[in-house]
Amino acid sequence: MNDQYVVPAQTRIGHVHLKVSDLERALEFYRDLLGFELVQKYGNQAAFISAGGYHHHIGLNNWHSKGMPKAPQEGVGLYHLAVVYPTRKDLAAIFDRLLKAEYPLTGASDHGVSEAIYLNDPDGNGVELYWDRPKELWPKTADGTIDMYTERLDIRGLLRELEEKEA
Repeated sequence: MNDQYVVPAQTRIGHVHLKVSDLERALEFYRDLLGFELVQKYGNQAAFISAGGYHHHIGLNNWHSKGMPKAPQEGVGLYHLAVVYPTRKDLAAIFDRLLKAEYPLTGASDHGVSEAIYLNDPDGNGVELYWDRPKELWPKTADGTIDMYTERLDIRGLLRELEEKEA
């Protein structure tokens, strides 16, 4: 085919559906720790969770995975799911919550366009929690293309967001 199709700019990823070993354990992570709201549950087999009343951002099921071992780090499959927070302060709040819960992190990076915290859910699925800087602040090359990078996240600076007084 010679025509190059370009997906419309308003297109977005609607949800991710994860196979989990233990539904209640997954809900403890996504609902109780990360704060997603339970929208619907199908017995002990599936649950749908969201932010802000959407029908579901994340589906969790054990239809083909109940009692199975964690996802392997090597091999094909999901690298991570990414949750975008609206502000840097929101990212700071979830980061502080994870620190207080002593939940293990796998990384924390500044990518120029965004700041991100990385961790794994109880089934070994990668999770990225991040916020995007305003588009006009994204680093660019001389020809105007995005110039992403990976540097150490300024954790102290991020947590200082929680000290800012509301105006």
